[in-house]
Amino acid sequence: MQFKPLNPDFAARVRASFNRQSAMGLIGAELTVVEPGRVTIELPVRDDLGQQHGFVHGGVVGMIADSAGGYSAFTLMPADASVLTVEYKVNMLAPALGERLIARGEVVKPGRTLSIVRADVYALAAGRQTLIAAMQQTLMVMHGMSDEPRV
Repeated sequence: MQFKPLNPDFAARVRASFNRQSAMGLIGAELTVVEPGRVTIELPVRDDLGQQHGFVHGGVVGMIADSAGGYSAFTLMPADASVLTVEYKVNMLAPALGERLIARGEVVKPGRTLSIVRADVYALAAGRQTLIAAMQQTLMVMHGMSDEPRV
């Protein structure tokens, strides 16, 4: 779907907010695509992100899906609003194995109070993408609340 952002400076705002997320920096996630209603986050796979079987931990998969979905909704929010996840459900479909994980968030329905998004996470291995997780998410539009850190 094509959506028109309410904030013409949405891309810079999303990038600045992402750069303040220390959790994304901790795991090495990269924001690679920012478009109205769409965001892609990529994560180079490292051994220290793994679980006992050698797959990337499901919590890490959920982290990048949550952020990709949240920021896809944030691209369509007014300049005086912030975003907060209300809930999400993730289905793990295949082991998270490969050189890189790619989380693509896309708005299903933007709303004044709640937005519904989906995010798919793919594992890239030997040039082939495999869908490893599918998420549906609800996000709250926090009107009048800055996206800047609280002091």
